[in-house]
Amino acid sequence: MTIKETQDELIEDFSLFDDWMGKYEYLIQLGKDLPLIDDKYKKEENLIKGCQSRVWLHIDYTGNKVIYTADSDAIITKGLVSMVIHVLSNHSPEEIVNSDLYFIDKIGLHEHLSPTRSNGLLSMIKQMKLYAFALQSKVNN
Repeated sequence: MTIKETQDELIEDFSLFDDWMGKYEYLIQLGKDLPLIDDKYKKEENLIKGCQSRVWLHIDYTGNKVIYTADSDAIITKGLVSMVIHVLSNHSPEEIVNSDLYFIDKIGLHEHLSPTRSNGLLSMIKQMKLYAFALQSKVNN
């Protein structure tokens, strides 16, 4: 599935809920379903800077595909990182770097997240794209 197709699927999933209470519950469920990062990667250098909550991010790169794993100490944040991982994981660094992540606006997250959570979400995306960019640069040299 392409990044665009995955985003469209997420937008459709969120559209099934009539109110933000239901959407938050779904977001929490996504966080609960997130495969946990191995404890050995829960270290300072894997923390995403700019998040109010603690979010650990680890990447693996195999067969020209980037695979992200993460965990957070906050349930909503865990749901947010789960969504971004779902959209970006298992794609090439080039696809990730060039992706237009429109699902956040289409779902309405910017209007319904606190400013600190919004900033944290942007930090997660920035870090994931930065990792992909570094891998892309490494592969092209």
